Amino acid sequence: MEKKNNLDREINELTNSNESSLEVLFNYYYPRLYHFSKSFLKIETGIDDILQEVFLKVWQNRKKITSASTFNAYIFTITRNLLLNELRSRLNNQKVKDKIQQLSVAKEYEFFEEVEYNDLKAKIEEIVDELPERRKEVFILSRKEGLSHKEITERLGISPKTVEFHISQSISYLKSKLEELGLIALLYFYLFF
Repeated sequence: MEKKNNLDREINELTNSNESSLEVLFNYYYPRLYHFSKSFLKIETGIDDILQEVFLKVWQNRKKITSASTFNAYIFTITRNLLLNELRSRLNNQKVKDKIQQLSVAKEYEFFEEVEYNDLKAKIEEIVDELPERRKEVFILSRKEGLSHKEITERLGISPKTVEFHISQSISYLKSKLEELGLIALLYFYLFF
C-alpha cells in the first residue's frame, strides 16, 4: 500500500514537472514495460528506443495526466501503440524487401531468359541462312510469315510438291545442325511458336 502511495505521489509530482519523479517512475516501470514489449515483439531489438520514446511522451504530456489511478493504463497504452507502430514498420519493411528481392530475381531471370532466347533465335537464323536460296525462301514464307503451302505455291509459281520438299529438307537440315549443338528440343519451339 505504501509503494502504491509513493507511486501516486510521484505521478502527482510529475504533473508539476518534477524531473526526479520521472526518474523514479522510469526505474519502476521500465522493467515491466521491457518485459511487456519483449513478449509483444518477440525480439529485443529496438525495445530500448521504444521505451525511451514512451517516457519522452509521458514527459511531454505530463500536464495532461489527470489521475494517478489511471497512469498504469496510460503508460501501457502508450507502449502498446508504439509497439504496434514498430510492428507495422517492420512488416512494411519486410514486405518491401521481399518485393524488391522478388522483382530483382524476376528481372534477372527475365533478362537471362530473353538473352538466351535471342541467342538461340540468332543461331537458328544463322542455320536458316545456310540453306540454298529457294529452300530458305520457302521455309521463311512458311514458318516466319505463316503462309500455307497453297499461298507459297501461288506466290512463287512452284508446285505444292516442291513446297513440301523444300520445307521437309529445311527441317531436316535444321534438325541435324541443332543436334550437333545439343539444341534439338528448341527446333520444336522455333517451328511451332
